[in-house]
Amino acid sequence: QVQLIESGGGLVQAGGSLRLSCAASGRTFDRYAMAWLRQIPGEEREFVASISRSGITTWYADSVKGRFTVSRDNAKGTVYLHLNGLKPEDTAVYYCAASLVTLPSETTPKSQYDYWGQGTQVTVSS
Repeated sequence: QVQLIESGGGLVQAGGSLRLSCAASGRTFDRYAMAWLRQIPGEEREFVASISRSGITTWYADSVKGRFTVSRDNAKGTVYLHLNGLKPEDTAVYYCAASLVTLPSETTPKSQYDYWGQGTQVTVSS
């Protein structure tokens, strides 16, 4: 069993930056690839970024490529999402998720994520 707890969300002006953290309980963190997804009310949860178990390989949605960076620290059991150059359209609840898929992407079904965090709100004002 893995519990995921996100933190770091908040209100920021367009062009600003945030760092989201997702802390995992348990000793099996490095068995899972990790991903960040986001959701706007009334819309489907969409893939943002993922990182492999080792942290060597990453994947990004086109909408965030070049602005967001995902990283992980397996010793601390934590995955991060650095959000730079934020835009109002980045406003959403951001979720971290754990998957046994080698490197989740936009086409990974939600059913392939084994654990989810509770989400953290990111609001970008124009």
